[in-house]
Parts: sequence; C-alpha cells; structure tokens
Amino acid sequence: MKMLRMGIAGLLLAVIGCSSPTAESLSGGNKSSTFKLSKAELQDKIKGGWAGQVIGCSYGGPTEFKWLGSMINDQVPIAWDEHQMTMWYDQFPGLYDDVYMDLTFVSVFEEHGIDAPDSLHAMAFATADYMLWHANQAARYNILQGIMPPASGHYLNNPHADDIDFQIESDFAGLMSPGMINASSELCDRIGHIMNYGDGWYGGVFVAGMYTQAFISDDIQFVVSEALKAVPQESRFYQLISDVIQWHKEYPDDWKRNWFEIQRKWSFEKGCPDGVFKAFNIDASLNAAYIVLGLLYGDGDYGKTVDISTRAGQDSDCNPSNAAGILGTMIGFSNIPDYWKQGLDRVEDRNFSYTDLALTDVYQLGYKHALQMIERGGGEVTNDSVVIAYQAVLPVRLEQSFDGLFPRERVEHQWPLAEKQITYAEKSYQIDFKGAGIVLTGYAQRTNGALPERDLKVNVLLNGEPIDVLNLPTEVASRKTDVYWNYELPEGDLQLELVAADLPEGYRVAITSALIYDQEK
Repeated sequence: MKMLRMGIAGLLLAVIGCSSPTAESLSGGNKSSTFKLSKAELQDKIKGGWAGQVIGCSYGGPTEFKWLGSMINDQVPIAWDEHQMTMWYDQFPGLYDDVYMDLTFVSVFEEHGIDAPDSLHAMAFATADYMLWHANQAARYNILQGIMPPASGHYLNNPHADDIDFQIESDFAGLMSPGMINASSELCDRIGHIMNYGDGWYGGVFVAGMYTQAFISDDIQFVVSEALKAVPQESRFYQLISDVIQWHKEYPDDWKRNWFEIQRKWSFEKGCPDGVFKAFNIDASLNAAYIVLGLLYGDGDYGKTVDISTRAGQDSDCNPSNAAGILGTMIGFSNIPDYWKQGLDRVEDRNFSYTDLALTDVYQLGYKHALQMIERGGGEVTNDSVVIAYQAVLPVRLEQSFDGLFPRERVEHQWPLAEKQITYAEKSYQIDFKGAGIVLTGYAQRTNGALPERDLKVNVLLNGEPIDVLNLPTEVASRKTDVYWNYELPEGDLQLELVAADLPEGYRVAITSALIYDQEK
C-alpha cells in the first residue's frame, strides 16, 4: 500500500483521528480522516495555486491555439524571463481570462456569501465588461435573453456545452475546498452549469477536484486518479482521462507516445461548431488530457509540468495554467522555483483587467473563503492551524451532450466559396438536407458603420412551417455565438429556411457554414 508522502518541502500534514492513512484508505471511503495544516501552510498553498495559474498562462500565452492537432516540437523555443508577465499585463491583459473569470465568482461569494445562488453568479458574469467566447459567450447571450442556469449551459441551448470554458474557470472551487472534493463538486454544479453541460461541466469538476486533493497529498498520481472518481465512469470524459492514466503506466517515460495515443483515439470533435471536422479542438476532455500529461510526466518537477502541458498544443495557455496551479497548490508558493516566479513581483499588485482585484487581493480572499468552507465542512479553525475533514469522493450525476447525435457533414459558405447572407435585399437563406440536427454558424453585423448597433429578427421555417424567431444582436459583447441550431429535428429529408423579419438596410446576417447531424447508429 502506498503511503501519502508527508513533509514535502517542509509542508507537514498532521493526521488526526486515524493512523497511518494511505491513498488507498482515503479513496476507499475512510470518512473519519482529518488533516491538520498550519494557517501559514494553508496560505502558502492557496497562494501557490493562484500564482501558478498566472505563471502557466503567461508561459503558454505565445503558443495558444497555434499548434492544432500537433505538439510543439522541443526545438521550438518558448520565451521565459522576468519581462514576460509584465508584457502580457501591458499588451494583452485578456490573456488572463483563465483568472479574471474565476474572480467574478470569487467576488460574488465575497459580497453575497458562500451560498450565493447561481442566478447572482450568472448575472455578474453576463453583465461584466470583458469579452467572452464559445460556451461562455453562448451562456451570456442566453442569460441576457432570459434563459437562466442551468438551461443557459445545456447543449440544447448552447452548442459549445462541451467546450473548455468552465474547466479553465473552476480553479476557485478547489482552492476554497481543501480536501473537500464533494463540497467543490457542489460549487461546480452551481456555477459550472451557467455555461457548460456534460463533459464541459466534468472538466471543471475534475480540475477543481485535483486542487482539493493537492492540499492533502503530494502524490501526483493519487491526486489525478482520486479527482477523476468524481466524474461518472460512463462518461466520455472519464474514459479519456482513464486512458491517459493507463498509457502513462505503459509508456512512463514517453509523454509524446501518450499524446499520439490520445490523438489517435480521442481527438474527434463532436460538438463545438468551430472545431467539428477541423484541427481546432477546444473540447474540455481533450484539453484536460493535456493537463494530465503535464502533471503525470512532470512528476512534481514544476518546469517539466508547465512545459509538457504547453507543448501538447491546442489551448496551450489554459492547460499549463491549470497544471501549474494544481502543482503550485501541492508544493506551496514558497517552493515554486524562483526561475518560474521571476517577474511575478512586478504584477502581483496590479489589478486584473475588468476587476478591482490583484493577485495579492486574491491570495487573501481565497484564504478567507477556504477557512469558511473548512468550518462548514466539519473541520476546525484555531488561532494558528486548521483541521480539514477529508471527504471521500462521491461521483456527480451522469449527463452527456449531443446524446445520440453524430456530425455527418459541414457545408461551407465562405471563401473560397460564396458566403451566404440575409440582407435587406436578399431576405432569406434556404438549405435542403437529410439529417436529425443542424447548426448554422455565422454572425449578425452592421454593414454601415454610421448606423447604431441593434438586434436583428429572423424567422425560422422547417418544411415551410414557422418554428422559431431568432434575435441576433450586432453588438459583439452580446452576440449570439452561432446563428441557429436545433438538435431535435425529425430525422429525414428536411428544408430549413431563414427569412428576414426585421432586418433594415445597412445590416446583414452572414451564414458561414451548415453543420449537419445524423442520429448515431
């Protein structure tokens, strides 16, 4: 039996209420286990988790979505020096959406308490000034149109439901729930369904779960495997990460072989309209696999962990951000190598874009909320220490997006082919197809910049019968991510028509592609 290794870099986890706990005894359901940390140790771990996110995001920033379906070769240099973080803060602060999105929810907890309902989080998120993409933007549109969580994240209302969005924003839930994975999962249920569903939600449950385990164990394989138990075994997400763990056992010294196995079996995108039949892949489960690659093959080495999660490609700033945050929690801020902290002191006191919070503020808020959660979870807070009541993992419920559907064809309507559009002069778009579902990608926009932004109205007809009316804002922040989707069509030969209802001169609706789904056989 493998013991939980104690005392990494001076962080002593004193065990109370049970003798000689092991990874196996904890995962086997020993609900009486408690762990003691000094308050200084707890603060150091929380600080390491938040700082790690900024470090990993900064390192991977230059590579984000530049390597699609390919790894970043070892010969490709990735710059790292004392100026990198300052450069990103100054020139492209939006890089840190990994962090400032979390801070929206942290701020709601601070203002309204730990029990703040999903509706408060949703409105804070939907009305914030920052730009959003994919599942986040689809959820923002839904909320502003009156579709509140959990419906705002459900795949029938959000074609990006399996995307990475909540996965990159879930760190806060684990950092405020040390050793309490079920408490973390409850937070993820409440907030993750604002923008995601199914595997997109599981990504957040899993990442947050790894943070919770990093507080009480320095065995990275235990941290990964134990957190995965929170995800239903029947899900695609669980099966993918299980494969990565197994391939690590088969190829323990070759992360690239593992990467190739992931690519061969799991790289097909089913949901995100921007990735189906393309190299681009923002699916939560695939990118979570790249987080796990870094953690398992890094084996506690901070630089290797960050570098591998980056060089796996795709969303290669978010993935090392999560990996570096989890490992930073495990070893604590004081044990992150100085090489990786260089330049951090220049930005720690600077507010993240669209927030009134800097890293130094978040260190304190994260610590404050963790103390509240520890007490709520049956633990104890004293003058100089905390006792954490460890929670044996309970899996969350099973849910899967796009169930019973499979993409069959993408009909392109953009260069080098003629783009389709609905305008004041060209009042309709029509497509005849055979299938059980469809997504029309595209956008609404002004063609005359002197005109004000406005909402365009378009009627939807199926086989000549009206079935929907679309509200399509031209304003970018409140835009609809895709023009139209329907995953519940009667399978067969269908005709879909979009007809302008309120679309004045000087505006248009561009339709860039039609993605056709069949029922899965």
